[in-house]
Amino acid sequence: MERLTDIFGIDVFNETVMKERLPGEAFEAWKKAMEDGEPLDREMADVIAGAMKEWAIEHGATHYTHWFQPLTGITAEKHDSFITPAPGGKVLMEFSGKELIKGEPDASSFPSGGLRATFEARGYTAWDCTSPAFLREDAAGVTLCIPTAFCSYTGEALDMKTPLLRSMEAISKQAVRIVHLFGAKDVKKVDCSVGAEQEYFLVDHRSYMQREDLIFTGATLFGAKPPKGQEMDDHYFGSLKERVASFMKELNRELWKLGIYAKTQHNEAAPAQHELAPIYTSANIATDHNQLIMECMKKVAKRHGLECLLHEKPFAGVNGSGKHNNWSLVTDTGKNLLNPGKTPNENIQFLLFMAAVLEAVDTHADLLRLSAANPGNDRRLGGNEAPPSIVSVFLGEQLDDVVTQLIETGEAARLKKVGRLYTGVSTLPTIGRDATDRNRTSPFAFTGNKFEFRSVGSSMSIADANTVLNTIVADTLQKFADILEQAPDFEQAVHNLIKDSLTEHERIIFNGNGYAKEWVEEAARRGLPNIRSMVEAIPALTTEKAITVFTRQNVLTATELKSRSEIYYEIYAKEINIEARTMISMAATKFIPATIRYLKNVATSMNEVKAACPGANVEVQEELVLKTSALLKKAQDALNELRQLDEEAGKKQEGKEMAIFFREKVVPAMERLRVPVDELETIVDHELWPVPTYAELLYEI
Repeated sequence: MERLTDIFGIDVFNETVMKERLPGEAFEAWKKAMEDGEPLDREMADVIAGAMKEWAIEHGATHYTHWFQPLTGITAEKHDSFITPAPGGKVLMEFSGKELIKGEPDASSFPSGGLRATFEARGYTAWDCTSPAFLREDAAGVTLCIPTAFCSYTGEALDMKTPLLRSMEAISKQAVRIVHLFGAKDVKKVDCSVGAEQEYFLVDHRSYMQREDLIFTGATLFGAKPPKGQEMDDHYFGSLKERVASFMKELNRELWKLGIYAKTQHNEAAPAQHELAPIYTSANIATDHNQLIMECMKKVAKRHGLECLLHEKPFAGVNGSGKHNNWSLVTDTGKNLLNPGKTPNENIQFLLFMAAVLEAVDTHADLLRLSAANPGNDRRLGGNEAPPSIVSVFLGEQLDDVVTQLIETGEAARLKKVGRLYTGVSTLPTIGRDATDRNRTSPFAFTGNKFEFRSVGSSMSIADANTVLNTIVADTLQKFADILEQAPDFEQAVHNLIKDSLTEHERIIFNGNGYAKEWVEEAARRGLPNIRSMVEAIPALTTEKAITVFTRQNVLTATELKSRSEIYYEIYAKEINIEARTMISMAATKFIPATIRYLKNVATSMNEVKAACPGANVEVQEELVLKTSALLKKAQDALNELRQLDEEAGKKQEGKEMAIFFREKVVPAMERLRVPVDELETIVDHELWPVPTYAELLYEI
């Protein structure tokens, strides 16, 4: 039997492999480039490239690609073979340091938000030496994938990795200043550690292929509730079905080979919904790994006759999917700066970092909300399944009590005892309670030694969320460090700083039920923003406040921010447009014709009964005809309205104007079409209904 330890990381050119295959000088040069940012000269790059090529060829690779993450939210790649012509009609397998370090994909067809004109095609990919190269095998063979950043000819970031790497440098720089003030002079770097839990649905491939909406949008745009949804809570943590278990087994193997720490797997709350959670790693690698997890899920699902749905809300009426972004700060000496220890009220360094996070989230709640915004998440956030669109922070009873003491008296003299959990069964052990319960309704919750940002959508890259989080916390830490470095009395200054910051930003702390209507009212009284949609969130990116924080931390320029806002408006408009046109097609060519056939059958039946027995009661058929005809008319009217609005949308100016039109006019019209069609599904003969229903999609595997 194959052992996990034998296969883990076998497809990764990781540090262990590099140490084995590289000369000492080259290995040390790579380490300095990765850890200290020292430039890698051409000679050392050639040595590393040669070793990487030989390793890849030994594993069957014929091609290499610079694997990057443009602003589409998914990955991109262009494959080149290792072959170079040799005398006598032969070839050599070559790969140089230049080819390792730099690539040149066409930049004109990727979103740039006006940074690049269509005719300006040149863009560059640059090797990210902090994320290991890996091998991927598919029908094309084995390919060496080299994680890279992607920028324009004029140097602007055209991807998600570049700002993330910049933000990691920014928060490390400012966090190091703080820990040095507390005496930890040996700390050279602070890394943001991230673990991203991934939720997803699995449906049968044959049923998937019968639904245009799933094919084109990843979600069902029509569909009546099945007789049973998730009311019984029997799917959550339930035993795995054989087909799903087989999929998970192969998925784990694929991920482990890629060095991905896939740890936890289980059934989620909704039928056909599942979750995978990896162990924490550096934010940059965690982002790369999450992209690979999503790619592997889709690839492996197809091998099992399944389709993996990563849309945030693939089914109405049941829970949607997100990914919980668990974030913490760890020094290069191994200390977690967000670990409160046994006495958090006395852990001044922890309290300072906690205060910095609270201040950052309160000050830039709009940016954090934007980092979790996409059209699919508009349907998920705020429902009784996901965090509300109002950003708040959950601390739990113990820390909340500490904060209250600090605000009221300036001292946290006592620590609220947690105690132990007694089950009342003598044969069961007494269990030590955690310092706090969990709050599944909180968008941003402290969970022991990390903050869990629960709003990120399941289909999204986690790069944006972590870029924003790193940047805003780095900016607050810079403010704190500037104050403390100039203070004549450090202990008194840090005491005052924690108290003042917590007092000013206490409003962001909320430990209650985020689903309650009362919280919406309370949040409004506190002055917390309630940003309900992606279109409402996008302006946060180009405010003076946002431009100041991103430029001060050297993460994104004003030009790059403006370009991204244009891209987000464009993405929103295009996605809703695709959904609207899919609904138009399905209603016009599937649901309305199927309803007409049903009406014909009922009318024919009614007439035949009347002819056979003139006195027979046909009230049921008459009622069905009347009700169905009325719904058919509503559906046709709504279809005509949606067609008209879709045509009108095409006349709007691209960008903000078009996105707002889709949000305010087209989305409500889509819902008006869905309502009568979904009701018709509950009336029309099942054999006539042209697509698989929710009952089939959610329960057939």
